Amino acid sequence: MSARALHVALQRRVRAWSPRRADLARWARAALGKHALGAELGVRMVSAAESRRLNARYRGRDRPTNVLSFPPPAMPAGARRGARALGDLVICPRVLRGEARAQAKTLQAHWAHLVVHGTLHLIGYDHSHAAGARRMERREIAVLRRLGFANPYR
Repeated sequence: MSARALHVALQRRVRAWSPRRADLARWARAALGKHALGAELGVRMVSAAESRRLNARYRGRDRPTNVLSFPPPAMPAGARRGARALGDLVICPRVLRGEARAQAKTLQAHWAHLVVHGTLHLIGYDHSHAAGARRMERREIAVLRRLGFANPYR
């Protein structure tokens, strides 16, 4: 693997359809731009119950959610350095599938959007305030357009 390549580590904790690892990497790479160089991203697919537990614990929201982004833990002093860890995306395919259906989107388009969205969180984008939300939404739309997907907010 090239030092320039983004590595995606995929962990399936549920049986559900998901895009190929290569697609996940392509979508995350498009969102990351220069931040993808030599980086590693974890993607974990979880059940609605696990998504709910994590969402309640880390966001104070007692319901399952589509995607959660977790930055990497601080590297202990003296630890061996390899690929630069970006963090992890935790995706709940059940929630994602329901949203795609409700929004009349393909599963692939919604997966791409959530991978881009979650990855942008890992590099500092935030939508908790209006200005940050507009900035993040513009970036998502531009990235998804380059990837051949429609504006997810229409």
